[in-house]
Amino acid sequence: MRIFTFDEACRPAMESVMRRLRAHPQWQAELRQGKTLGVLLYDGGFLAAFSGTLGGSTIQEGFVPPVFDIMHPGSYFLQEEAAISEINRRITLLGNDASHSSEEGCRLRHERRIRSQALQQWLFSQYRFLNARGEERSLPDLVPLSKCMSGQGDCCAPKLLQEAYHRGLTPLAVAEWDAATGEFCPPCTMRCRPILEFMLQGLDVESDPRLTPYEALVPQLQTVYEDEHILLVDKPSGLLSVPGKEFLPSVESITGLLPVHRLDQDTSGLMLLAKNAKEQSALHRLFESRQVEKRYEAFLEREMPVGAEYDINLPLCPDITTRPCQMVSEQFGKKAFTHCRVVDNIQGHALVHLFPHTGRTHQLRVHCAHPEGLDNPIIGDRLYGTPSTRLMLHAAELSLARKHFISPRKLDLSVL
Repeated sequence: MRIFTFDEACRPAMESVMRRLRAHPQWQAELRQGKTLGVLLYDGGFLAAFSGTLGGSTIQEGFVPPVFDIMHPGSYFLQEEAAISEINRRITLLGNDASHSSEEGCRLRHERRIRSQALQQWLFSQYRFLNARGEERSLPDLVPLSKCMSGQGDCCAPKLLQEAYHRGLTPLAVAEWDAATGEFCPPCTMRCRPILEFMLQGLDVESDPRLTPYEALVPQLQTVYEDEHILLVDKPSGLLSVPGKEFLPSVESITGLLPVHRLDQDTSGLMLLAKNAKEQSALHRLFESRQVEKRYEAFLEREMPVGAEYDINLPLCPDITTRPCQMVSEQFGKKAFTHCRVVDNIQGHALVHLFPHTGRTHQLRVHCAHPEGLDNPIIGDRLYGTPSTRLMLHAAELSLARKHFISPRKLDLSVL
């Protein structure tokens, strides 16, 4: 079954849906804005779906219903939403100053926050998905509550699969497309991936080609050390440390353990994980008290004097205009200190050892690239230098609690 790449057998069904929609001129402006549509083929026919709402409604004739209808008249969701809107109205009537200082304003804002959080959690639990094996899971069963997003489950593919399972139909193919352009678009990764991983179980489904580069990295994750408390791995460049918004494979998801610290996706090298929350907390305290020593290796874009040493003390904070970049800021930045030693020049590039005394996001990358630092970006730094095959930054050594570990990998310029 094809769902991540286009199956030409879906085209007649797609054209039928578009002809049907052209009979509703009141929807054309909405469709031109890029509404996603979808079809599911089964033996003898097809089902059709739209993402979210169409014409201000979750239900339209000729389209499958939502997995959970938040707009059903008299529903708990609409009642609570109306109650929260009333709280907002009362806060507004108090006036901006009063709403932040008065006892009544504080009480209302607290009530609004509590009710909004409770409503969101209730809503997520109402989304219950089926798979081809007849199993059922709620959204919080598939995605941690902290990572659940509004609208998750309202895209076309989950709606189509859910209706097919309810009707006892066997899906043969699924295709989604942009109503404005007619171009095929595979199921989204941010909202649909963890849901579809469950819903497609029991079907013979093609692999998602978008995952291929990341799945190839999984076998490259090496165990360096393991005991009853910790696991130390050597992470390949390109593999996430923890799951991101797109739910790609990560060191955390592969091992099932608790990360003590993180490496950037593009950085390779030693990464420490704990086998229980107590050990994770204890290791966090070691990192926070600077009792863990780390050495990184990096190749820089240009040569530097061999044997030279530098102390870089540039405070860092997020650059809100260019996320996820960090910036140097004496006013808003947090202390960031790095010691650097130039150990060699190879093929026109300086090989440096970097010793971070703090652990700020992108600290080594900024300290190398910034004019007040080394003014020499790390090779392959797509954020602070010139992109290439990979970022030439590697966590090579880690020492803690009288244990010293060295990465079995070495940086290799031949990959560029």
